Amino acid sequence: MKQALQLKLGQQLVLTPQLQQAIKLLQMSTIDLQQIIDETLESNALLEHDTDDNIESPDIDFSATTNADEDTQELAVDTTWEDSLPSAATPPTHHQTDPHFAEQDCEESSLQEHLLWQLNLTRFSDIDRVIALALIDAIDADGRLTQTPEDIHSDLSMDEIDVEEVLAVLHRLQHFEPSGLFAEDLRECLLIQLRQLPSTTPFRDVAGALVSRHLSQLPTAPLRQLAKKLRAQESELEGAMQLIRSLDPTPGASIGGEQTGYVTPDVFVRQHNNRWQVELNPDISPKLRVNEHYVAMLSEGSASDRGYAKEHLQEARWFMKSLQSRNETLLKVASKIVEHQRSFLEQGEIGMKPLILADIASEVEMHESTVSRATSQKYMHTPRGTFELKYFFSSRITGDDGEDASSTAIKATVRQLVTDEDVRKPLSDARLCLLLKEQGMTVARRTIAKYREQLNIPPSNERKRLN
Repeated sequence: MKQALQLKLGQQLVLTPQLQQAIKLLQMSTIDLQQIIDETLESNALLEHDTDDNIESPDIDFSATTNADEDTQELAVDTTWEDSLPSAATPPTHHQTDPHFAEQDCEESSLQEHLLWQLNLTRFSDIDRVIALALIDAIDADGRLTQTPEDIHSDLSMDEIDVEEVLAVLHRLQHFEPSGLFAEDLRECLLIQLRQLPSTTPFRDVAGALVSRHLSQLPTAPLRQLAKKLRAQESELEGAMQLIRSLDPTPGASIGGEQTGYVTPDVFVRQHNNRWQVELNPDISPKLRVNEHYVAMLSEGSASDRGYAKEHLQEARWFMKSLQSRNETLLKVASKIVEHQRSFLEQGEIGMKPLILADIASEVEMHESTVSRATSQKYMHTPRGTFELKYFFSSRITGDDGEDASSTAIKATVRQLVTDEDVRKPLSDARLCLLLKEQGMTVARRTIAKYREQLNIPPSNERKRLN
Protein backbone atom coordinates (compact mmCIF):
# COMPACT_ATOMS: atom_id res chain seq x y z
CA MET A 1 0.00 0.00 0.00
CA LYS A 2 1.43 3.37 -1.08
CA GLN A 3 0.90 6.70 0.55
CA ALA A 4 -0.25 9.44 -1.79
CA LEU A 5 -1.53 13.02 -1.69
CA GLN A 6 -4.89 13.82 -3.26
CA LEU A 7 -6.57 17.16 -3.87
CA LYS A 8 -10.33 17.40 -3.58
CA LEU A 9 -12.65 20.27 -4.28
CA GLY A 10 -15.69 20.69 -2.07
CA GLN A 11 -17.96 23.16 -0.34
CA GLN A 12 -18.10 23.49 3.41
CA LEU A 13 -20.10 25.85 5.59
CA VAL A 14 -17.91 27.62 8.11
CA LEU A 15 -19.63 29.44 10.94
CA THR A 16 -17.73 32.53 11.94
CA PRO A 17 -17.65 33.49 15.63
CA GLN A 18 -20.03 36.36 14.88
CA LEU A 19 -22.54 34.06 13.19
CA GLN A 20 -22.26 31.51 15.98
CA GLN A 21 -22.98 34.23 18.52
CA ALA A 22 -25.98 35.52 16.54
CA ILE A 23 -27.46 32.00 16.31
CA LYS A 24 -26.87 31.43 20.01
CA LEU A 25 -28.62 34.65 20.99
CA LEU A 26 -31.54 34.01 18.61
CA GLN A 27 -32.45 30.66 20.14
CA MET A 28 -32.24 31.93 23.73
CA SER A 29 -35.28 32.59 25.86
CA THR A 30 -35.77 36.08 27.29
CA ILE A 31 -34.51 35.01 30.73
CA ASP A 32 -31.37 33.42 29.31
CA LEU A 33 -30.77 36.46 27.09
CA GLN A 34 -30.93 38.83 30.04
CA GLN A 35 -28.40 36.69 31.88
CA ILE A 36 -26.02 36.73 28.91
CA ILE A 37 -26.37 40.52 28.60
CA ASP A 38 -25.54 40.96 32.29
CA GLU A 39 -22.54 38.62 32.03
CA THR A 40 -21.25 40.41 28.92
CA LEU A 41 -21.58 43.82 30.59
CA GLU A 42 -19.65 42.49 33.55
CA SER A 43 -16.85 40.92 31.50
CA ASN A 44 -16.43 43.70 28.91
CA ALA A 45 -15.56 47.02 30.51
CA LEU A 46 -16.06 48.87 27.22
CA LEU A 47 -19.74 47.96 27.02
CA GLU A 48 -22.33 49.73 29.15
CA HIS A 49 -26.01 50.58 29.43
CA ASP A 50 -27.01 53.70 27.54
CA THR A 51 -28.88 55.70 30.13
CA ASP A 52 -28.54 59.04 28.32
CA ASP A 53 -31.60 59.57 26.14
CA ASN A 54 -29.89 62.51 24.43
CA ILE A 55 -27.16 60.37 22.95
CA GLU A 56 -28.08 58.83 19.64
CA SER A 57 -26.79 55.34 19.01
CA PRO A 58 -28.88 53.90 16.17
CA ASP A 59 -26.44 51.05 15.60
CA ILE A 60 -26.89 49.91 19.20
CA ASP A 61 -30.52 50.54 20.16
CA PHE A 62 -33.14 48.80 18.08
CA SER A 63 -36.80 49.38 18.81
CA ALA A 64 -39.34 48.83 16.09
CA THR A 65 -43.02 48.61 15.43
CA THR A 66 -44.82 47.07 12.52
CA ASN A 67 -48.40 47.48 11.41
CA ALA A 68 -49.89 44.44 9.70
CA ASP A 69 -53.16 44.49 7.77
CA GLU A 70 -54.57 42.39 4.97
CA ASP A 71 -52.65 44.01 2.13
CA THR A 72 -49.70 45.93 3.53
CA GLN A 73 -47.00 45.73 6.15
CA GLU A 74 -44.97 48.69 7.31
CA LEU A 75 -41.69 48.41 9.17
CA ALA A 76 -40.32 51.48 10.90
CA VAL A 77 -37.76 52.32 13.55
CA ASP A 78 -39.41 53.76 16.63
CA THR A 79 -37.40 54.81 19.68
CA THR A 80 -40.28 56.44 21.59
CA TRP A 81 -41.75 53.80 23.84
CA GLU A 82 -43.90 55.85 26.19
CA ASP A 83 -47.14 54.45 24.77
CA SER A 84 -45.89 51.17 23.38
CA LEU A 85 -47.08 48.79 26.09
CA PRO A 86 -50.71 47.70 26.22
CA SER A 87 -52.39 48.47 29.51
CA ALA A 88 -53.02 44.77 30.18
CA ALA A 89 -49.27 44.16 30.26
CA THR A 90 -48.49 46.96 32.73
CA PRO A 91 -47.53 45.40 36.07
CA PRO A 92 -49.56 46.48 39.10
CA THR A 93 -47.92 49.08 41.28
CA HIS A 94 -47.80 46.83 44.33
CA HIS A 95 -45.35 44.56 42.48
CA GLN A 96 -42.88 47.41 42.64
CA THR A 97 -43.59 48.66 46.13
CA ASP A 98 -43.76 45.37 48.01
CA PRO A 99 -40.34 43.64 47.98
CA HIS A 100 -41.87 40.42 49.30
CA PHE A 101 -44.64 40.23 46.70
CA ALA A 102 -42.78 37.93 44.30
CA GLU A 103 -41.88 35.61 47.16
CA GLN A 104 -45.45 35.47 48.41
CA ASP A 105 -46.81 34.94 44.92
CA CYS A 106 -44.41 32.22 43.85
CA GLU A 107 -44.15 30.10 46.96
CA GLU A 108 -46.81 27.42 46.89
CA SER A 109 -46.97 24.59 49.38
CA SER A 110 -47.35 21.02 48.23
CA LEU A 111 -50.28 18.87 49.27
CA GLN A 112 -48.12 17.07 51.85
CA GLU A 113 -46.94 20.39 53.31
CA HIS A 114 -50.53 21.58 53.49
CA LEU A 115 -51.51 18.44 55.39
CA LEU A 116 -48.51 18.64 57.73
CA TRP A 117 -49.54 22.19 58.58
CA GLN A 118 -53.00 20.91 59.57
CA LEU A 119 -51.44 18.00 61.44
CA ASN A 120 -49.38 20.39 63.57
CA LEU A 121 -52.58 22.19 64.55
CA THR A 122 -54.31 18.98 65.63
CA ARG A 123 -53.79 17.07 68.85
CA PHE A 124 -52.36 13.61 68.26
CA SER A 125 -50.51 11.24 70.55
CA ASP A 126 -46.94 10.41 69.57
CA ILE A 127 -47.96 7.03 68.16
CA ASP A 128 -50.94 8.47 66.28
CA ARG A 129 -48.67 11.15 64.82
CA VAL A 130 -46.39 8.42 63.44
CA ILE A 131 -49.42 6.78 61.83
CA ALA A 132 -50.63 10.11 60.47
CA LEU A 133 -47.25 10.84 58.90
CA ALA A 134 -47.27 7.43 57.22
CA LEU A 135 -50.75 8.07 55.83
CA ILE A 136 -49.77 11.53 54.54
CA ASP A 137 -46.78 10.00 52.77
CA ALA A 138 -49.09 7.46 51.14
CA ILE A 139 -51.35 9.82 49.16
CA ASP A 140 -50.88 10.91 45.56
CA ALA A 141 -51.28 14.35 43.98
CA ASP A 142 -55.08 13.89 43.76
CA GLY A 143 -55.31 13.14 47.49
CA ARG A 144 -56.02 9.43 46.96
CA LEU A 145 -54.40 6.72 49.11
CA THR A 146 -51.81 4.64 47.27
CA GLN A 147 -51.71 1.99 50.01
CA THR A 148 -54.40 0.24 52.02
CA PRO A 149 -54.56 0.76 55.80
CA GLU A 150 -53.45 -2.86 56.15
CA ASP A 151 -50.35 -2.22 54.04
CA ILE A 152 -49.49 0.87 56.06
CA HIS A 153 -49.91 -1.08 59.30
CA SER A 154 -47.59 -3.73 57.96
CA ASP A 155 -44.97 -1.17 56.88
CA LEU A 156 -44.95 0.47 60.32
CA SER A 157 -43.89 -2.81 61.96
CA MET A 158 -44.72 -1.59 65.45
CA ASP A 159 -46.15 -4.04 67.99
CA GLU A 160 -48.07 -1.33 69.87
CA ILE A 161 -50.03 -0.38 66.72
CA ASP A 162 -52.92 -2.44 65.36
CA VAL A 163 -54.99 -2.00 62.19
CA GLU A 164 -57.92 -0.53 64.12
CA GLU A 165 -55.75 2.33 65.33
CA VAL A 166 -54.58 3.03 61.77
CA LEU A 167 -58.21 3.17 60.70
CA ALA A 168 -59.03 5.52 63.57
CA VAL A 169 -56.26 7.94 62.59
CA LEU A 170 -57.31 7.67 58.95
CA HIS A 171 -60.85 8.65 59.90
CA ARG A 172 -59.53 11.77 61.64
CA LEU A 173 -57.37 12.72 58.65
CA GLN A 174 -60.37 12.40 56.36
CA HIS A 175 -61.74 15.51 58.09
CA PHE A 176 -58.76 17.57 56.90
CA GLU A 177 -59.27 20.15 54.18
CA PRO A 178 -59.98 20.00 51.33
CA SER A 179 -62.78 17.53 51.89
CA GLY A 180 -62.45 14.16 50.19
CA LEU A 181 -58.80 13.39 50.94
CA PHE A 182 -57.42 10.01 52.07
CA ALA A 183 -59.98 7.98 50.10
CA GLU A 184 -59.10 4.66 48.54
CA ASP A 185 -61.20 5.25 45.41
CA LEU A 186 -63.60 7.70 43.77
CA ARG A 187 -66.62 6.25 45.54
CA GLU A 188 -65.14 6.81 49.00
CA CYS A 189 -63.87 10.26 47.99
CA LEU A 190 -67.38 11.40 47.08
CA LEU A 191 -68.93 9.78 50.16
CA ILE A 192 -66.47 11.60 52.45
CA GLN A 193 -67.50 14.90 50.93
CA LEU A 194 -71.21 14.09 51.23
CA ARG A 195 -70.89 13.02 54.86
CA GLN A 196 -69.22 16.32 55.76
CA LEU A 197 -72.05 18.38 54.30
CA PRO A 198 -74.65 19.70 56.78
CA SER A 199 -77.41 17.18 57.45
CA THR A 200 -79.92 19.74 56.19
CA THR A 201 -78.33 19.79 52.71
CA PRO A 202 -81.07 18.98 50.19
CA PHE A 203 -80.82 15.52 48.58
CA ARG A 204 -77.69 14.60 50.58
CA ASP A 205 -79.00 11.19 51.65
CA VAL A 206 -80.24 10.29 48.18
CA ALA A 207 -76.88 11.36 46.70
CA GLY A 208 -75.09 9.18 49.24
CA ALA A 209 -77.20 6.17 48.28
CA LEU A 210 -76.56 6.80 44.58
CA VAL A 211 -72.78 6.99 45.07
CA SER A 212 -72.67 4.08 47.46
CA ARG A 213 -74.74 1.64 45.38
CA HIS A 214 -74.92 2.83 41.79
CA LEU A 215 -71.88 5.06 41.03
CA SER A 216 -70.84 3.08 37.94
CA GLN A 217 -74.38 3.33 36.51
CA LEU A 218 -74.81 7.10 36.91
CA PRO A 219 -73.64 8.14 33.42
CA THR A 220 -75.92 5.77 31.51
CA ALA A 221 -78.70 4.30 33.65
CA PRO A 222 -82.22 5.73 33.06
CA LEU A 223 -83.34 8.08 35.80
CA ARG A 224 -86.62 6.23 36.28
CA GLN A 225 -84.80 2.93 36.79
CA LEU A 226 -82.51 4.40 39.47
CA ALA A 227 -85.47 6.07 41.19
CA LYS A 228 -87.25 2.73 41.37
CA LYS A 229 -84.21 1.01 42.88
CA LEU A 230 -83.83 3.68 45.55
CA ARG A 231 -87.58 4.09 46.07
CA ALA A 232 -87.25 7.81 45.50
CA GLN A 233 -88.92 10.42 43.32
CA GLU A 234 -87.30 11.34 40.00
CA SER A 235 -87.13 14.95 41.14
CA GLU A 236 -85.10 13.82 44.18
CA LEU A 237 -82.69 11.96 41.93
CA GLU A 238 -82.29 15.02 39.72
CA GLY A 239 -81.34 17.08 42.78
CA ALA A 240 -79.00 14.35 44.01
CA MET A 241 -77.27 14.11 40.62
CA GLN A 242 -76.76 17.86 40.64
CA LEU A 243 -75.26 17.66 44.11
CA ILE A 244 -72.88 14.86 43.08
CA ARG A 245 -71.67 16.89 40.09
CA SER A 246 -70.76 19.72 42.46
CA LEU A 247 -68.28 17.48 44.33
CA ASP A 248 -64.55 17.36 43.57
CA PRO A 249 -63.31 13.95 42.35
CA THR A 250 -59.65 14.99 42.81
CA PRO A 251 -59.54 17.30 45.86
CA GLY A 252 -55.76 17.06 46.26
CA ALA A 253 -55.18 18.58 42.83
CA SER A 254 -56.40 21.94 44.11
CA ILE A 255 -53.43 22.19 46.47
CA GLY A 256 -49.83 22.71 45.42
CA GLY A 257 -48.80 21.12 42.18
CA GLU A 258 -46.26 22.71 39.89
CA GLN A 259 -45.33 26.31 40.52
CA THR A 260 -46.79 28.84 38.18
CA GLY A 261 -44.45 29.63 35.34
CA TYR A 262 -44.01 33.32 34.57
CA VAL A 263 -42.88 34.50 31.15
CA THR A 264 -41.83 37.85 29.78
CA PRO A 265 -43.39 38.62 26.38
CA ASP A 266 -40.89 39.29 23.62
CA VAL A 267 -43.42 41.13 21.48
CA PHE A 268 -46.70 42.93 22.09
CA VAL A 269 -49.63 42.92 19.69
CA ARG A 270 -52.45 45.43 19.92
CA GLN A 271 -55.07 46.90 17.63
CA HIS A 272 -54.77 50.59 16.82
CA ASN A 273 -57.03 52.37 14.33
CA ASN A 274 -58.33 49.00 13.07
CA ARG A 275 -54.81 47.82 12.33
CA TRP A 276 -52.82 45.20 14.20
CA GLN A 277 -49.56 46.59 15.54
CA VAL A 278 -46.56 44.46 16.51
CA GLU A 279 -43.96 45.92 18.87
CA LEU A 280 -40.84 44.56 20.46
CA ASN A 281 -40.77 44.55 24.23
CA PRO A 282 -38.16 47.22 25.08
CA ASP A 283 -37.28 45.46 28.32
CA ILE A 284 -35.70 42.56 26.41
CA SER A 285 -33.71 44.91 24.18
CA PRO A 286 -31.85 47.32 26.47
CA LYS A 287 -29.91 50.23 25.04
CA LEU A 288 -26.18 49.45 24.97
CA ARG A 289 -23.25 51.55 23.91
CA VAL A 290 -19.48 51.58 23.87
CA ASN A 291 -17.83 53.79 26.47
CA GLU A 292 -15.86 55.98 24.05
CA HIS A 293 -14.13 57.82 26.89
CA TYR A 294 -12.69 54.55 28.21
CA VAL A 295 -11.67 53.49 24.71
CA ALA A 296 -9.83 56.77 24.15
CA MET A 297 -8.07 56.48 27.50
CA LEU A 298 -6.87 52.94 26.77
CA SER A 299 -5.82 53.86 23.25
CA GLU A 300 -3.38 56.42 24.69
CA GLY A 301 -1.92 53.93 27.13
CA SER A 302 0.60 51.13 26.83
CA ALA A 303 0.70 48.46 24.14
CA SER A 304 -1.12 46.11 26.53
CA ASP A 305 -3.87 48.69 27.07
CA ARG A 306 -4.23 49.25 23.34
CA GLY A 307 -4.44 45.51 22.72
CA TYR A 308 -7.11 45.18 25.43
CA ALA A 309 -9.11 48.05 23.92
CA LYS A 310 -8.93 46.62 20.41
CA GLU A 311 -10.01 43.11 21.46
CA HIS A 312 -12.88 44.17 23.72
CA LEU A 313 -14.08 46.86 21.33
CA GLN A 314 -14.47 44.23 18.60
CA GLU A 315 -16.30 41.90 21.00
CA ALA A 316 -18.66 44.72 22.04
CA ARG A 317 -19.51 45.56 18.44
CA TRP A 318 -20.12 41.90 17.58
CA PHE A 319 -22.38 41.49 20.58
CA MET A 320 -24.44 44.59 19.80
CA LYS A 321 -24.77 43.57 16.17
CA SER A 322 -25.91 40.09 17.20
CA LEU A 323 -28.54 41.61 19.50
CA GLN A 324 -29.76 43.84 16.69
CA SER A 325 -29.93 40.87 14.32
CA ARG A 326 -31.94 38.90 16.91
CA ASN A 327 -34.44 41.72 17.32
CA GLU A 328 -34.84 42.24 13.58
CA THR A 329 -35.43 38.52 12.98
CA LEU A 330 -37.87 38.24 15.88
CA LEU A 331 -39.84 41.25 14.70
CA LYS A 332 -40.03 40.03 11.09
CA VAL A 333 -41.22 36.56 12.12
CA ALA A 334 -43.75 37.89 14.65
CA SER A 335 -45.14 40.36 12.09
CA LYS A 336 -45.68 37.63 9.51
CA ILE A 337 -47.40 35.45 12.10
CA VAL A 338 -49.79 38.29 12.89
CA GLU A 339 -50.52 38.75 9.19
CA HIS A 340 -51.47 35.09 8.88
CA GLN A 341 -53.39 34.84 12.14
CA ARG A 342 -55.48 38.02 12.08
CA SER A 343 -58.65 35.97 12.36
CA PHE A 344 -57.35 34.29 15.53
CA LEU A 345 -56.76 37.69 17.12
CA GLU A 346 -60.30 38.73 16.19
CA GLN A 347 -62.23 35.46 16.66
CA GLY A 348 -60.15 33.22 18.93
CA GLU A 349 -59.06 29.63 18.31
CA ILE A 350 -61.89 29.01 15.86
CA GLY A 351 -60.25 31.56 13.56
CA MET A 352 -56.80 29.94 13.62
CA LYS A 353 -55.40 29.38 10.12
CA PRO A 354 -53.12 26.50 9.13
CA LEU A 355 -49.50 27.62 9.26
CA ILE A 356 -46.14 25.86 9.12
CA LEU A 357 -42.56 27.05 9.55
CA ALA A 358 -41.91 26.83 5.84
CA ASP A 359 -44.65 29.40 5.13
CA ILE A 360 -42.99 32.03 7.31
CA ALA A 361 -39.47 31.06 6.23
CA SER A 362 -40.24 31.67 2.56
CA GLU A 363 -41.83 35.05 3.26
CA VAL A 364 -39.01 36.41 5.43
CA GLU A 365 -36.40 34.71 3.17
CA MET A 366 -34.81 32.73 5.98
CA HIS A 367 -34.14 29.07 6.59
CA GLU A 368 -36.74 27.06 8.47
CA SER A 369 -34.21 26.35 11.23
CA THR A 370 -33.81 30.10 11.76
CA VAL A 371 -37.57 30.56 12.06
CA SER A 372 -37.70 27.64 14.46
CA ARG A 373 -35.07 29.28 16.67
CA ALA A 374 -36.90 32.60 16.51
CA THR A 375 -40.18 31.06 17.69
CA SER A 376 -38.92 28.68 20.37
CA GLN A 377 -39.35 30.02 23.93
CA LYS A 378 -40.41 33.41 22.55
CA TYR A 379 -43.77 34.80 23.67
CA MET A 380 -46.33 37.16 22.18
CA HIS A 381 -48.72 39.18 24.32
CA THR A 382 -52.07 39.65 22.56
CA PRO A 383 -55.51 40.87 23.63
CA ARG A 384 -56.42 37.17 23.91
CA GLY A 385 -53.53 36.27 26.20
CA THR A 386 -49.84 35.47 26.03
CA PHE A 387 -48.77 32.64 23.74
CA GLU A 388 -45.51 31.07 22.65
CA LEU A 389 -44.87 31.90 19.00
CA LYS A 390 -44.90 28.19 18.18
CA TYR A 391 -48.55 28.09 19.30
CA PHE A 392 -49.58 29.89 16.12
CA PHE A 393 -48.28 27.04 13.93
CA SER A 394 -50.77 24.22 13.43
CA SER A 395 -51.05 21.30 11.07
CA ARG A 396 -53.02 21.65 7.88
CA ILE A 397 -56.11 19.48 7.31
CA THR A 398 -57.16 19.36 3.66
CA GLY A 399 -60.82 18.59 2.99
CA ASP A 400 -62.46 16.92 0.01
CA ASP A 401 -63.14 20.34 -1.50
CA GLY A 402 -59.45 21.23 -1.38
CA GLU A 403 -59.92 23.80 1.39
CA ASP A 404 -57.39 23.79 4.24
CA ALA A 405 -58.28 24.07 7.92
CA SER A 406 -56.17 24.39 11.03
CA SER A 407 -56.15 21.54 13.55
CA THR A 408 -56.38 24.16 16.31
CA ALA A 409 -59.53 25.66 14.76
CA ILE A 410 -61.07 22.20 14.36
CA LYS A 411 -60.42 21.35 18.01
CA ALA A 412 -61.91 24.66 19.11
CA THR A 413 -65.01 24.04 16.99
CA VAL A 414 -65.41 20.52 18.41
CA ARG A 415 -65.13 21.90 21.94
CA GLN A 416 -67.76 24.56 21.20
CA LEU A 417 -70.17 22.09 19.59
CA VAL A 418 -69.92 19.75 22.57
CA THR A 419 -70.40 22.64 25.00
CA ASP A 420 -73.61 23.70 23.22
CA GLU A 421 -75.00 20.19 22.69
CA ASP A 422 -78.19 18.81 24.23
CA VAL A 423 -76.93 16.68 27.15
CA ARG A 424 -79.88 14.33 26.64
CA LYS A 425 -78.80 13.72 23.04
CA PRO A 426 -75.03 14.29 22.90
CA LEU A 427 -73.33 14.53 19.52
CA SER A 428 -71.65 11.40 18.23
CA ASP A 429 -68.33 11.60 16.37
CA ALA A 430 -70.17 10.97 13.10
CA ARG A 431 -72.56 13.83 13.84
CA LEU A 432 -69.63 16.10 14.70
CA CYS A 433 -68.13 15.26 11.31
CA LEU A 434 -71.29 16.40 9.55
CA LEU A 435 -71.53 19.63 11.54
CA LEU A 436 -67.89 20.43 10.84
CA LYS A 437 -68.41 19.79 7.14
CA GLU A 438 -71.28 22.29 7.16
CA GLN A 439 -68.76 24.84 8.44
CA GLY A 440 -66.28 24.05 5.69
CA MET A 441 -64.12 21.63 7.68
CA THR A 442 -64.07 18.15 6.18
CA VAL A 443 -62.54 15.83 8.77
CA ALA A 444 -62.52 12.05 9.10
CA ARG A 445 -64.42 10.53 12.01
CA ARG A 446 -61.26 8.92 13.41
CA THR A 447 -59.61 12.36 13.41
CA ILE A 448 -62.55 13.74 15.39
CA ALA A 449 -62.17 10.90 17.89
CA LYS A 450 -58.45 11.65 18.23
CA TYR A 451 -59.02 15.37 18.76
CA ARG A 452 -61.85 14.66 21.22
CA GLU A 453 -59.53 12.48 23.31
CA GLN A 454 -56.84 15.16 23.22
CA LEU A 455 -59.42 17.62 24.55
CA ASN A 456 -60.36 15.16 27.34
CA ILE A 457 -63.95 14.98 26.05
CA PRO A 458 -65.55 11.58 26.76
CA PRO A 459 -67.51 9.75 24.03
CA SER A 460 -71.19 10.60 23.53
CA ASN A 461 -72.54 7.67 25.57
CA GLU A 462 -70.60 8.89 28.62
CA ARG A 463 -71.70 12.50 28.13
CA LYS A 464 -75.39 11.60 28.13
CA ARG A 465 -77.42 13.09 30.97
CA LEU A 466 -81.05 12.28 31.67
CA ASN A 467 -81.99 15.46 33.52
